[in-house]
Amino acid sequence: MRLGIFSDVHANYEALSSVLQAYTRENIDTFYCLGDTVGYGGSPNECADLVRETAKVTILGNHDAAVAGRMDYSYYYEAARQALDAHAQVLTQTNMTWLRGLPYEHRLEDSNVLLCHGSPVNLEEFEYIFAPEQARDCLPIYDRLGHITLIGHSHLCKVFALTRNSVEELIDPSDFRGHPPQSFELDPNRKYIVSVGSVGQPRDQINRASFTIFDTEAKRFEFKRIEYDVSGAADKILRARLNRNFADRLFLGM
Repeated sequence: MRLGIFSDVHANYEALSSVLQAYTRENIDTFYCLGDTVGYGGSPNECADLVRETAKVTILGNHDAAVAGRMDYSYYYEAARQALDAHAQVLTQTNMTWLRGLPYEHRLEDSNVLLCHGSPVNLEEFEYIFAPEQARDCLPIYDRLGHITLIGHSHLCKVFALTRNSVEELIDPSDFRGHPPQSFELDPNRKYIVSVGSVGQPRDQINRASFTIFDTEAKRFEFKRIEYDVSGAADKILRARLNRNFADRLFLGM
């Protein structure tokens, strides 16, 4: 099976459309979304409609939870709160009901894959895994992890290889910015936590949408990037009267 896994669309229809078009060339059997379909961007309903149609399972992200009334987001900074409030006001009842029913995690038992939005340690806390230090917090639940655990949330592409008592971040030695290898095969003696990056708001100084593929038979994982209409996505943010920074950062990949 070839799985298409993507995350953090953040209401960016232009990026999501480009990713789904790119996937048509990849012979994908099943799609999974790791959450945060809404928040920040200018097309919450259009993106929710597309994700609902495309993904077999979508995981609950923190922005999804906030919009759906499933978490307290009063501590978020003002611009983020305003975007979440705006999305809650315009979402269709169908999309709101869908967000309210999304799971915190999903396990593909036949391929030993675990899907969640943030760290699998405390699912409802949406904790980040940026670095080996955060990945090390997962060692006490080593037996609960999949052979590969796929997460979003950080908007970064990261790979951490774990044994029962160690964590190693896999980095492409030819990339001075510390990005992971574009593809790798799973070692049967290690487990992996992979952050799949963001479709709609990458934060690794690359302004191309991120999406990934996992071949369950070959045990091979691939990172992919695709250009999209950044100007069009930014213009929708401005026309929705959301914070200008949400538009500006799309050009920078920040």
